[in-house]
Amino acid sequence: QVQLVESGGGLVQAGGSLRLSCACTASGSIFSLDTMRWYRQAPGKQRELVASITGGGSTSYADSVKGRFTNSRDNTKKSVYLQMNSLKPEDTAVYSCDAQLLEIWGQGTQVTGSS
Repeated sequence: QVQLVESGGGLVQAGGSLRLSCACTASGSIFSLDTMRWYRQAPGKQRELVASITGGGSTSYADSVKGRFTNSRDNTKKSVYLQMNSLKPEDTAVYSCDAQLLEIWGQGTQVTGSS
């Protein structure tokens, strides 16, 4: 069964950093072609697309995180990463990744930014 597994969440003070990882169990050739996306959902709010990265490495970001978050991937490890800097309390949410072509998504990891 193909899966995505996120890790790296936690509690961090405002201004701090976290690095999230999303590992895929699909074959490497499929993963390398797929667009990977990071979403977040805060309590009582709609799910928000935070960042995406194509198989070729092109990235896009929500305005709310642009300049603070960096999305990257390592196809040899079948993983994508979300480096989050200058975290704010409003970044608090469950962060999850999904694979667009494979149509799979992970369970998510909690990120909490304290003031």
